[in-house]
Amino acid sequence: MIAQVFFIVIALVIILFVISLLRSRRLREKYAALWILVGTTVLILALAPALLQMLAHLLGFQVPSNFLFLLAILLLLGVSLHLSLEISRLEDETRVLAEHVAILDLMLSKLSPPSDRASGEEPPSARREP
Repeated sequence: MIAQVFFIVIALVIILFVISLLRSRRLREKYAALWILVGTTVLILALAPALLQMLAHLLGFQVPSNFLFLLAILLLLGVSLHLSLEISRLEDETRVLAEHVAILDLMLSKLSPPSDRASGEEPPSARREP
């Protein structure tokens, strides 16, 4: 009974924490949906532990905790894959942006007057305004 209350509290804390992160705009909706799903699943399994036992038995697991560990491992693998995809996309985006900045720097250096280049001044893109 104590374990059941503990997991109910944990699930509610997860859901409320994710909602507060959403409201403060520190977490995007596409990531929040996953964590709200996790919190809801934990809440359902805490409220109906027989459901976990039934699912584990139905899928051929001897011990329900083994099924729960499998679900947790699959969740972590899914999150890792998703974050790897996001990192790859952001790396590509960063490379393209760096190439655009390099092209703009080259164009600005060609547009600057010859006296600026001869005097050894830095290109306009490198100058910092106070």
